[in-house]
Amino acid sequence: MKEVIYTVAENTLLTADVYRMRLTGDTSAITAPGQFLELRLPGFFLRRPLSICDWDESGVTLLYKVVGGGTDWLRRCAAGQQLNALSGLGNGFDTAACGSATALVGGGIGIAPLYGLARRLLAAGKTPVAVLGYNTAAEMFWHEEFRALGINVTVATADGSCGVHGFVTDALPETYDTLCACGPTPMLKALSGVTDRPGFFSLEARMGCGFGACMGCTIETTEGPQRVCREGPVFRKEALIW
Repeated sequence: MKEVIYTVAENTLLTADVYRMRLTGDTSAITAPGQFLELRLPGFFLRRPLSICDWDESGVTLLYKVVGGGTDWLRRCAAGQQLNALSGLGNGFDTAACGSATALVGGGIGIAPLYGLARRLLAAGKTPVAVLGYNTAAEMFWHEEFRALGINVTVATADGSCGVHGFVTDALPETYDTLCACGPTPMLKALSGVTDRPGFFSLEARMGCGFGACMGCTIETTEGPQRVCREGPVFRKEALIW
């Protein structure tokens, strides 16, 4: 964990309520896909956790959905705005433990951290595939960025307006050796019930501190109580209790 002052380089609307934000600054604390930032926003008591979509030596890319006062404030940020962040938080995906044919399954804004994971699996000589779930075609985002990586991408929409008509559970590939997923809890629970493949799930949770001190995001696992912000947000699929 490292406190960093980032500068907003870009804050672009992708859909009606999803934005892409590029922050420039120190990324040395970020070591694995699936980690997150905690942003301090003026006028708000608690920091806001945001998944890291991707990063390089010059900065980070975030995808976020406007769902409350904090993200509504964030969408108004213009280039040049400086933001204080705790960087490199949480336990990310273990790329070495992912198989050569990993299925990356994302739902809604949970798609974000899987992009950085896809890039690093490709760099390791592996061949991931992506299954991306949305409610409707109008809500789709970032699917073309996954395709630009050169991997196979399947889209599922709940209303059938694009791709597979249904949920991500209806669009899983026939063959894969590892499952990495991020999205709403009901989606993750459903995935756990339809496949016995090993893998890693990234959980969403309300967080107070973001680094394990307040214990507010503790969940029960087969390995005892674990904090989503510290031992997670990425957990072994087999350790989660539904």
